[in-house]
Amino acid sequence: MADWLTATVVENKQWNDRLHSLRLDVDYPTFKAGQFTRLALEIEGELVSRPFSLVNSPDTRPLDFYFIEVLDGLLSTRLAKLKAGDSILVAPKAAGLMTLDQLPEGKHLYLLSTGTGIGPFLSILNTQEVWQQFEKVVLVHAVRYQNELTYQDNIDAIKQTRAEQFIYVPFVSREQAPDALTGRIPQAVEDGRLEQRTGLKINAEDSQVMLCGNPEMVHETMDVLINTHGLKKHSRRDPGQISIEKYW
Repeated sequence: MADWLTATVVENKQWNDRLHSLRLDVDYPTFKAGQFTRLALEIEGELVSRPFSLVNSPDTRPLDFYFIEVLDGLLSTRLAKLKAGDSILVAPKAAGLMTLDQLPEGKHLYLLSTGTGIGPFLSILNTQEVWQQFEKVVLVHAVRYQNELTYQDNIDAIKQTRAEQFIYVPFVSREQAPDALTGRIPQAVEDGRLEQRTGLKINAEDSQVMLCGNPEMVHETMDVLINTHGLKKHSRRDPGQISIEKYW
């Protein structure tokens, strides 16, 4: 296990029947907000690992990982059963390029997420850098049911401290929920409902967009942004406005 760090579970917070936040105590190296690492357990004699985004900001501890318990999932079902004091392995180095220092200049940052994809965006929102880099920051979180709109204490704290800069837009698709939009993110981008809600225009001059969550949402939203708003995918060789992370 020389290539792994051994962490101790501080808390396994259960939000509902499937969503968990696993908080870990470990002496972890420096990372950038928006990055991910790997968690691992030994299962039936084999080490099984999966990538998980770091939800906490780089200067806070414990490490925080937001995950969904997948039915018959080899690792997630065991993560869901961990208790305070249990041990788990963590990869010793975070990775990923969906970080603030990779983005070109822009006035407005859109963080568009589904489900547990909100995790890396919470890490970014809890840094000072994002508020210095952008005039407005929009967090979109799309879920099926209202009880999947998690981390509300954290989001409310950001609303209070960054009231002039921060816009939070929840989506709930399978029931009515106060202040939440209905439907899916790609359609709301295409039909203008997201712009109407935020009061901001999505365009290539002012906007930077980060996408994280369900791959179908990511690809559909990227297509809409390219075809209807004139944005393009970002890379270091060819700067653009749309950034995504591939670790599925």
